Amino acid sequence: MTSQYFSPEGLEKLKEEYTRRTEQLRGEIAARIKEAKEQGDLSENAEYAEAKEAQSLNEGRIEDLRVILGNAVVFGSPAAGGVVHIGSRLTVQTGKETREFIVVGAAEADPANGKISNESPLGAAFLGHKKGDKVSVLAPKGSVEYKILEVK
Repeated sequence: MTSQYFSPEGLEKLKEEYTRRTEQLRGEIAARIKEAKEQGDLSENAEYAEAKEAQSLNEGRIEDLRVILGNAVVFGSPAAGGVVHIGSRLTVQTGKETREFIVVGAAEADPANGKISNESPLGAAFLGHKKGDKVSVLAPKGSVEYKILEVK
């Protein structure tokens, strides 16, 4: 698996989820399974089946998190020189519209809130450019040109 990029805050959220699932949710599910077993016949016990399903989903997510955390790369402040990197905050202009973006790793992308993935066409197009550069991005409606006004 390739590296996944995270902000320090995004990585902390994943670590918190991992801890919650391993230290809290595992125990809660185990208690549900134990309680369901005590009810007798497991072949017709809906509570037991639901608890086992919850256990399977939780363990699957724990394994996913273990792999993600093992391959996580934390990005901090962008490098000096005003070049767009993962973690950069940029202000761009397209036509008369000015927009702000933060380039993040794919796992943290939230385009509706201005967080664009470094792997998306838009995010990838900005990488390596600096203030004053014009960047063209192929969009469903055709090519869109952005002028980078500021990089932080």
